[in-house]
Amino acid sequence: MPRMANTPSQDGEFEFWRNHAQISLQPVAPPSILGLFGFAAATFVVATNLAGWYGDTNTPSFLFPFAAFTGGLAQFLAGMWAYRARDGLATAMHGIWGAFWLAYGVLFLLVALGALTPPTPFVALGYWFIALAAITWSGALAALAKNVSLALTLIALAAGATAQAIGQLADISGWRTLGAYFFIASAVVAWYTATAMLLEATYGRAVLPIGMLRAPSRPGAQPPQAIQFVSGEPGIKIGQ
Repeated sequence: MPRMANTPSQDGEFEFWRNHAQISLQPVAPPSILGLFGFAAATFVVATNLAGWYGDTNTPSFLFPFAAFTGGLAQFLAGMWAYRARDGLATAMHGIWGAFWLAYGVLFLLVALGALTPPTPFVALGYWFIALAAITWSGALAALAKNVSLALTLIALAAGATAQAIGQLADISGWRTLGAYFFIASAVVAWYTATAMLLEATYGRAVLPIGMLRAPSRPGAQPPQAIQFVSGEPGIKIGQ
């Protein structure tokens, strides 16, 4: 059913509440700045190891704390703060990938301690990536409504998880390497996106374009209005 236009009486009622509502805000900094930086750092460090850029038998001892805390804890906290910012997409993506990095860190802690030897093929890890790929493809689809930079981050991430799932389940090193390079690409775009958000937050205007689809993001443009009015929710800002 098509949405009916507001009647004069409705417009007058909204105007009355706009003028008389008492607004109490609890503003937060954009959580995705922390989340994307944490994701970019952990993903780059782990993915370059998966791609064969560096590493030896001692590498798991150095990977697990960085993955668990930088990619896991920092990103999971960002997901919970995104919940307060009422950003469903950021809550889902930071939350699920933060939880993954925490689990990945614990997994490689066990490997580093000698309590676990990764099997070949690593079927269980392949199923981890199946679940992550499905969720991330959903997030990539949703991100197409927000901005191009975030959408590219999630598309590369979902493609990497898909390739890793195939490589782990079928024990095909080429697919695992392809997945690693998709992860590296996702980390680079995530770093760029977080940098653009950080610069906008500190300078009070868009500095780097990220392809915003709901508001201008050209360099020098003012950010969108910080206070939104939705019927029954005066003063509530939706999203970041």
